[in-house]
Amino acid sequence: MRPRRALARLRAALAEALDQDDLELTEGPIAKPLVYLSAPIVVTNLFQVAYNLADTFWVGRYSTEALAAISFAFPMVFLLISLGMGLSVAGSVMVAQYTGAGDERRAEYAASQTVAFAVVVSLVLGGIGYFVVDDLLAFFGAAPDVYPLAVEYMRVIALGLVFLFGFLMFISLMRGYGDTVTPMVVMFGSVVLNIALDPFLIFGWWVFPRMGLEGAAVATVFSRALALAVGLGVMFTGRRGVQINLRDMAPDPAFARRILELGLPASVEGTGRALSVNLMLLVVGLFPTPVVAAFGIGTRVLSVVFMPAIAVARGVETMSGQNIGAGEYDRAAAASRFAARAMFVLLSLVGVVGWVWARPVIDVFTSDPEVVVIGITFMRYVAPTFGFMGIMRAYNGSFRGAGKTLTAAVIAVGTFGVVRLPLAYGASSVIGADGIWLSFAVSNVLGAVAAYAWYQRDTWRSADVARDATPTATDD
Repeated sequence: MRPRRALARLRAALAEALDQDDLELTEGPIAKPLVYLSAPIVVTNLFQVAYNLADTFWVGRYSTEALAAISFAFPMVFLLISLGMGLSVAGSVMVAQYTGAGDERRAEYAASQTVAFAVVVSLVLGGIGYFVVDDLLAFFGAAPDVYPLAVEYMRVIALGLVFLFGFLMFISLMRGYGDTVTPMVVMFGSVVLNIALDPFLIFGWWVFPRMGLEGAAVATVFSRALALAVGLGVMFTGRRGVQINLRDMAPDPAFARRILELGLPASVEGTGRALSVNLMLLVVGLFPTPVVAAFGIGTRVLSVVFMPAIAVARGVETMSGQNIGAGEYDRAAAASRFAARAMFVLLSLVGVVGWVWARPVIDVFTSDPEVVVIGITFMRYVAPTFGFMGIMRAYNGSFRGAGKTLTAAVIAVGTFGVVRLPLAYGASSVIGADGIWLSFAVSNVLGAVAAYAWYQRDTWRSADVARDATPTATDD
């Protein structure tokens, strides 16, 4: 009972500090609820970054081969997680819309069905992954000394995929209800446990067996399983956020189709973003090593810069969904406009910092003079367009909240796959590596223009899809 009480006290203290228990998403000011929804998401993402860094640190101390195996395994893990993220968006959108409509019973039904569907999908994908992972790693060209380590790691992840998916569902369903503090607290506990377990299971400290890279996978799965258990306890009791019920988890084909309609485009959006970075390596790889190194540094800097925009997009997703559910279409649109403007201003200021202090930023990552010069050029091409990326992220969050996940996917994939990649290849063949950096700047601007133009088409008044499409949930 003591850990539960400690968790409850920590969560209460954070909720009081952030005042989330008194948030009104469908009335009153827009800035406060949006900030208070988004801030814990930023912290949650930072926890995930800390976990990734710690995991890489311990694996790197074990062996270089294990570190290389993680590099081969990561794209497959990310692909699986992207599928889970799509399903989680579907659940979050429907819970947000029903919550905003004041229909708690339908929100419970949507959450319960999403959890059940995610369990089934994760078990199927995990089973398939377990048996095909060795062939996939061989196809990707894993070296003989790396191959067996990567297979061991991926098979553990495949067997534990249900826990990874389930935890994503918990975070998203709570966010759809309007609670981002509780998932942040649970994530914190999971990350701390994962980091603590890593060396014991990898190196065989104390009474634990020496499991090597497989131990890192076991630590990840176990910590996520425990976090999911806590999350399910929160949702089954209904003490915080949305409640789930076993009676609502019976298979419902109509609802499963609705989850897929919303979730698959969201999965495509996430996967498309990741693939665009990987495919860009085909263009970058045509240039000398210093250019490749500068590209790696630049993309890592961008991932940190855009973290607030990603969090705000999730906050907008929740606010749009709840206001659309409540029939407050004008407020949903106003929240989207406010977020887009705020992100444009904030990230433009960050862009000024990135332009002026480009050298100190790049110097943090490398001391190679040639890489520093190229990295500065990258930053100075892209930094002036940071604000435009904030606009695209904000509006895409609003589209997802409106149930328009396909719209968000088309804009994201079009920006990266139709504009950025071809432009990078064509421009770099004419003006060299500067053409790659130019493609980032141009695609950021065009992505923002496309998102704004689509927003102007009055998305909100045609967005009431979840309430119409979901089967009626009746009380027992």
